[in-house]
Amino acid sequence: MLGDLLAGLSDETAATETILARGDLQLLTAIREQAAAEEMDLATYVNRAIRRYANAASDEEWITLIGLLNRTQDPGAVCLQRALAYALQRPA
Repeated sequence: MLGDLLAGLSDETAATETILARGDLQLLTAIREQAAAEEMDLATYVNRAIRRYANAASDEEWITLIGLLNRTQDPGAVCLQRALAYALQRPA
């Protein structure tokens, strides 16, 4: 569940493990680089990225996300991945 996933993003180690559990080392590397560029620890960056996605994603993005959520066994992971990809495309 997304709530459980978000709760696991409370510190650097937990955020790293959560993202690594999704099997996307390239995404983790990109997020770490962006977090460093914005002078944040990984957990803070990820939480802000998710909040920014929730507040600023377009209607088209939400429709895409809903479609993806309907076709997955792990909706939390899909949402996290979309939010982080969105944040990387639109740095703060």
